[in-house]
Amino acid sequence: MQIHRMQREGRIAGRIVCVISSRENAQGLVYAREHGIPTYVLPAETMKNESAFASTLLDRLRRHDVQLVVLAGFLKKVPDAVVEAFAGRMINIHPALLPAFGGKGMYGRRVHEAVLEYGCKVSGATVHIVTQEYDAGPPVLQKCVPVLEDDTPDTLARRVLEVEHELLPRAVDLFARGLVGVRGQRVFIRQA
Repeated sequence: MQIHRMQREGRIAGRIVCVISSRENAQGLVYAREHGIPTYVLPAETMKNESAFASTLLDRLRRHDVQLVVLAGFLKKVPDAVVEAFAGRMINIHPALLPAFGGKGMYGRRVHEAVLEYGCKVSGATVHIVTQEYDAGPPVLQKCVPVLEDDTPDTLARRVLEVEHELLPRAVDLFARGLVGVRGQRVFIRQA
């Protein structure tokens, strides 16, 4: 939603060509439909079979000539075939400073609970390249958020979400303008 608004204002290069979700009631689908952006919901039975899931997902992405896949709240593991097809061109946002507090099962409130339980003094958000391993791709952008003495998972989550809303559009713009290069685990951002 925010990325689309910023794109319409000319603050982000590129354009959103479709929105795909694993949940029928996702807010992003409602917003996309209201703004004439093609939407797709992948049925649960399709996602149970990795080959069918990959085939369906690749078909939708290719149908719209997608150049960058942005995962934002997509909680299903993307099939390896799709990750390979979009190697270096698929990003995700994670509510922690990766590689800490990442991996399978580490999303949403669970991340913030783990950060607080560990006693961290900072947390933050990471936009990273998606690889075949959960949250293991190279970071594109990261930003710290202080952990306050009286933080709860909810208060920390709100501050981290503000940073996520800042970083993800910025990363999309960098990719859309061709300013991102990846070599192994290192991401290089060229100046415009």
